Amino acid sequence: MTLVLASQSYSRKMMLEAAGVPFEARSSDVDESAIKRELIGVTGCQIASVLAEAKALAVSLAMPGRLVLGGDSMVEVCGRQFDKPTSRENAAEHLEFFSGKDMHLHSAAVLMRDGLVIWKTCETAKLRVRELSPAFIQSYLDREWPEVSGCVGVFRIEALGVQLFEQIEGSHFTVLGMPLLALLGALREQGELPS
Repeated sequence: MTLVLASQSYSRKMMLEAAGVPFEARSSDVDESAIKRELIGVTGCQIASVLAEAKALAVSLAMPGRLVLGGDSMVEVCGRQFDKPTSRENAAEHLEFFSGKDMHLHSAAVLMRDGLVIWKTCETAKLRVRELSPAFIQSYLDREWPEVSGCVGVFRIEALGVQLFEQIEGSHFTVLGMPLLALLGALREQGELPS
């Protein structure tokens, strides 16, 4: 049986493809903003988990019997949570705020069948953002915008975004947006991948 990815995320699709996991992708059409408005005072990992579960649920209910994967990522810096930038100017504001600080990137994944959670996890990576000059931020956005408009943290670690950081602690896959090693273990436990 082919896994259903409840997302059109390029990064998540590439990770699954590279890991040899057969899947099909379906959009969940979940209103993330409405869900986030109800989650005041909740940690970044909890928000990412709730959103991942909501995405999986929407697709799972539409595809009975199928194993559905939901995923989400959330960025926190100095206790403040960040969404994807709404404009290039907003992206520059995010980067100015991140400069010289620790970023905590939370990536959650949920497996669901027939609306029931089978497995879920959330992993956190700590990324130390180097001091970013205004000139660097503008040249970075000249090259990376609008590709980073859909990225929490305003970066693609597999591209020029790696230049934002001086140190990273945690799984590379978590930084890419999915706790892939834990997910692969869960898929093996479910008999979806050979053990």
